[in-house]
Amino acid sequence: MSDRQSTPRFGADLITFYDPEFWQVASDRELAATAAERPEWFWTRLLDSAVDAGLSTLELTFPPGDWRTALAAFGSADGFRKELDVRGLSVLSGFFVDISSQPSLESTDWAALTEQALEYAEFLASMGCSTMVAGLPMRTTRDAVPPVFVDLGYATALGGHLNEIAAATLRGSGVRLALHTEAHSVFWTPRDVDLFMMATDPLYVAFCPDTGHIRMSGSEPAGVAERHRERIVIAHWKDASGTAPFDISIDEHLHHDHQTYFRRVGAGAVDWAAWAALMARTGLRDDVLLEVDAVPDPVAELTAARTFIQHNLLPLLHGSTS
Repeated sequence: MSDRQSTPRFGADLITFYDPEFWQVASDRELAATAAERPEWFWTRLLDSAVDAGLSTLELTFPPGDWRTALAAFGSADGFRKELDVRGLSVLSGFFVDISSQPSLESTDWAALTEQALEYAEFLASMGCSTMVAGLPMRTTRDAVPPVFVDLGYATALGGHLNEIAAATLRGSGVRLALHTEAHSVFWTPRDVDLFMMATDPLYVAFCPDTGHIRMSGSEPAGVAERHRERIVIAHWKDASGTAPFDISIDEHLHHDHQTYFRRVGAGAVDWAAWAALMARTGLRDDVLLEVDAVPDPVAELTAARTFIQHNLLPLLHGSTS
């Protein structure tokens, strides 16, 4: 078996590099401001660190590790591509955060959101990338008044908009929209996944299961994803310490609260043998997209995750238990 067959390409979502301590700044706000003022400083260190971690691919995400900041750093898509090429890196996917940040379905300008998705998809296509990952809106806290029910009517309405965005990006740039499981969002629990897979058209809308977030719902990722494996086009490999409480304040601190549960692959409660076997059945064995939200030493964490997979999961990824 050749190295190409035996070892996947490892990548990471760039949120892994977002801890202020890694950048020697005091806060997320200071990191964002410094990166906006000095985008080349941010992106040069980020790309060099990705190489140090043994990565081959990247998933772009929200600022500062986003496509617009990359353009500000290197001047153009060609300039960014050259910086990637010289380091042996490529863009595997891009996270589209704008859907998840919408306050309500009724107040969203869906035409404008579709235009934003189209612009992003065009950039991703210019990088040789064909997948746009998107999170869905967050739930409201359970005791909110009035409550927001994620029921069939809600899913039907949102699913229609997702179909339209997905059709537009696929038609315009050949980029597929894949829904990402996010803790405490409307697309988190096993029932949520089933609901939105039913409410969206499989010819247009794909699936990006995130193992860490699914595990935080109290479920085993392989079991949830298996039911929709024909729609999986990419996956986030992340561990979690266990189940997160459902009765938690869903506010501006939520994502920081989530970080206390996340672990690198092999350091939490996910059944990785079952997950690797599922990835073998889906055919997604060649690219492993790692993620640990905002850790102080991302190079060490990503290296440890790669090592765990290489030592424990490669036979399962290739459909063998021997």
